[in-house]
Amino acid sequence: MAFIVPLFVVALLVVAATWLWDYTIMRLLWRPYTISKEFRQQGIHGPPYRFIKGCKVDIKNMMEEADSLVLDVLNHNYLPRIAPHYLKWRSQYGESFLYWFGPKPRICIFDYELARQILSSKSGHFVKNDPPPTLVAAVGKGLALLDGIDWVRHRRVINPAFAMDKLKMMTTTMLACSQSMIKELDNQVSETKNGEIEVDINKEFRELSADVISHTAFGSNYKLGKEVFKVQHELVAISMASLLDVQIPGLKYLPTERNRRKWVLEKNLRSSLLQIIQPRLASNSNEYGNDLLGLMLQTSMATEPGGKEGSLRLSIDEIINECKMFFFAGHDTTALLLTWTVFLLSVHPEWQEKLRKEMQMVLLETLRLYCPALFMQRKPVTDITVGTTKLPKGVAVVIPIPIMHRDKEVWGEDADEFNPLRFENGVTRAAKIPHALLAFAMGPRSCIGQNFAMLEAKSVLAVLLQKFSFTISPNYVHAPSELFMLRPKFGLPVILRQLDVCN
Repeated sequence: MAFIVPLFVVALLVVAATWLWDYTIMRLLWRPYTISKEFRQQGIHGPPYRFIKGCKVDIKNMMEEADSLVLDVLNHNYLPRIAPHYLKWRSQYGESFLYWFGPKPRICIFDYELARQILSSKSGHFVKNDPPPTLVAAVGKGLALLDGIDWVRHRRVINPAFAMDKLKMMTTTMLACSQSMIKELDNQVSETKNGEIEVDINKEFRELSADVISHTAFGSNYKLGKEVFKVQHELVAISMASLLDVQIPGLKYLPTERNRRKWVLEKNLRSSLLQIIQPRLASNSNEYGNDLLGLMLQTSMATEPGGKEGSLRLSIDEIINECKMFFFAGHDTTALLLTWTVFLLSVHPEWQEKLRKEMQMVLLETLRLYCPALFMQRKPVTDITVGTTKLPKGVAVVIPIPIMHRDKEVWGEDADEFNPLRFENGVTRAAKIPHALLAFAMGPRSCIGQNFAMLEAKSVLAVLLQKFSFTISPNYVHAPSELFMLRPKFGLPVILRQLDVCN
């Protein structure tokens, strides 16, 4: 018995030494050295790797310095604010460069052909890069973050909810929600002497899109939906605030103030979603509804012929994750698309009248200049060659959408300017490359909700433009910022005017 304790201690020491060797020597020292060497041999360079920290400190310093930049409203080149490190390293190291997000290698590319291969023709060899755990807690490990057989299974369940016939049925709800918002704004304007008011249109659109997604996809009331969005946004803010911190192993398990708040929010988010899901499950009917949630439940609870219980297509936890994903994506992306569209129409008022006929072109140009999603990331599941670049397994590839959307060789000399007419012959002829617009990605992993977002945006703008014209408020500060998506840092205050007053 006397030998048992020493042997146990020896075993623990061996395990600890093995982990220390694998984590410290192999992952934090040897792997960065070998990967950097492999890319240097291909002529690809980048900022030096620093132990554990990688390039995070440099990125954080550059981002903090850039945060003080304020742009003119006619200046749509916000890249120095949101991506100063990419601009600096591109200038310093060339069109493809390697950098380190902590100990994790990332290669940034700017070539459309490489992007096409990664997102489309060779997409089966790539998976989504691992997102921060706090971000996953907020938006869920749903369709947009899944890979392999799980992605196929979820896609088959969810795809019918976004068929065109289903989207057309949602139009009535979208218009009703939009008209409700417009009526409220109209009442406020009517109480003024000059027929105009100042409103933060970003806030209005966030509440509107929350209302739309709550009703169309989940059949829930706005109050429950609003609570979901509130919690999600706080979780995302926590994730982004700690994104550039040096990650210490085990820190996420300690009861720090930030971790305790995160745990409470995660619990509240799950509770709110269960309040939406459980009444459907408690129904005596086998019909769970004709919206996204109903289709997920219907498919998941289906039984085989003869009354035998079939295998669940999605578990309750998976349904909760999909609810998180579509609440967040369906709310944020459309609200931001609408926000930046109104911004561009405010500083280019001549397009407000044209928009009534050319709405598709204006929305596409907004997505080119102010795409809510900023940086796509993929990593190869095996060693692979893309173009002439050899990518080792697990090295994340960053595709910087806003930088590529301003490539003058692809989009023309006016790439930094607002020009919806570039889309007058369609998306594929707007640039020298047919797949140049990356707002919804491309290939089999293109955004499943893109038609939903565009339909909602058109419905809202059609109602808004029937009643109001708008201009940028003198209180607006043009400072686009990245908080997982591209947002106006200080909101978007605009002056709304009733059209009959203007005329």
